[in-house]
Amino acid sequence: MNLTYLYEQLYRWWEQNKRVLPWRDTKDAYRIWLSEIILQQTRVQQGLDYYMRFIRRWPTVDDLAAADEQEVLREWQGLGYYSRARNLYKSAQTIVGRGWQPFPTRFEDIRSLPGIGDYTAGAIAAFAYDMPYPAMDGNVYRVVARLMDLDEAFDTSSGKKLFHTHIMQLLDREHPGLFNAAIMELGALQCTPTLTDTESGESRCESCPIREVCRAYAHGTAAMLPVRKPRPQLRNRYLNYTIYLSEQDGETYTLIRQRTERDIWHHLWEFPLRESEKELLPATGNKHVDLKHILSHQRLYARFSKQSVDTLPDIPGTRRVALRELDDYGLSRLTLIALEKLL
Repeated sequence: MNLTYLYEQLYRWWEQNKRVLPWRDTKDAYRIWLSEIILQQTRVQQGLDYYMRFIRRWPTVDDLAAADEQEVLREWQGLGYYSRARNLYKSAQTIVGRGWQPFPTRFEDIRSLPGIGDYTAGAIAAFAYDMPYPAMDGNVYRVVARLMDLDEAFDTSSGKKLFHTHIMQLLDREHPGLFNAAIMELGALQCTPTLTDTESGESRCESCPIREVCRAYAHGTAAMLPVRKPRPQLRNRYLNYTIYLSEQDGETYTLIRQRTERDIWHHLWEFPLRESEKELLPATGNKHVDLKHILSHQRLYARFSKQSVDTLPDIPGTRRVALRELDDYGLSRLTLIALEKLL
């Protein structure tokens, strides 16, 4: 592999095609970390708005550590995968508690924070401190698989070791931050899962800046890469929610409970729930909406029934709140959609 040619072509393409994003114009490790956590499982365009909101509200790690967890979860509403928000909050408190402000500078310390794996630690180390670590996100795995023509599944233990060996051989140790940013952007914009441009109908490989050193391009195997291990079968779950509404003294009240079990939406709030085994239960009340939501290992079928009552029922573990106060509680995106449709 001619690495000099690779770097020259990659960096020239980067300068001409890179997207202007706020976390790329900083060496502030806190802001880089925040962007990396938000962009896990999230499209850049959606994540950008959340990033700006978080920075405005909590501009430093000390500000985030001093927040209330429910505040952080509320600000996260709509992004999903709420464990990211909880780990973000725990990490901020860990950093402050150990005196690592504004952010730890050792890779091992960064890697030890809750919710940070090798990829995120590598990205922070490279982008903030120019340390020679790779940032292996899905885009980079795809580029490396095609560049080196690797047909081993990258999401297995042996596959990760193989890909790590190759990326370390490719890494520009003089400019690790630039290399990581450029190869990630190449995967996001050029070396995409679909190799045909949807607008022009032309092959993306033909306009790729590094096609001359790409082994998959030479062998005609790019469309078959990368390889993943077989996906696990999704588990179906049936969630039956009742939104009780009671008018008292000109105010509408309802019941909510906090999910404290180690399960989906941990620490978020929801309406009284009955989970059934094989199908949704008959709707209660005068109006309902059925929603479907797919997570990484679960397929959720949810029925939200709105029921007006004179007096709210006494259900253990629930809290009586005014309907207008629901914005003060962290709710799942699924619940927010149901509220939009029913109220």
